[in-house]
Amino acid sequence: MGEGSDQDHMRRAIALAAAHVGRTGDNPAVGCVIVAGGEVVGEGATAPGGRPHAEELALDQAGDRARGAVAYVTLEPCAERSSGAASCSQRLVEAGVVRVVVACEDASVMAAGRGAARLQAAGVTVETGVLAAEAGDLYATYRPRHT
Repeated sequence: MGEGSDQDHMRRAIALAAAHVGRTGDNPAVGCVIVAGGEVVGEGATAPGGRPHAEELALDQAGDRARGAVAYVTLEPCAERSSGAASCSQRLVEAGVVRVVVACEDASVMAAGRGAARLQAAGVTVETGVLAAEAGDLYATYRPRHT
């Protein structure tokens, strides 16, 4: 898969998420695309039932190629997991991703700016709002249980 713009990669993440809307339980349908050297090296969408998360699947697919890569995520990566597992923001940091492009912020107490803050504290560049209106349609009915 070739090089593309931030918008192109985010549109792909939105398409991945859209295919899972209504299938992820209480969790929102999220899409994630990981790009290294202009090549898509990992993709994922929140799995049926809500786990694994999109970032987990994309990072697993990317493997070592995630180091130095850019992640495009339709919703802010979580800062905490109800299961106690490593959060998506923590996993992105540990994988060595250097930039995370986010379409929409997440009001859930599992994120609510803390996911982005964890990434930034680790030196990861975070950009929000890329194609927010398009991705926002995915979350029109998503209301976090705890805000």
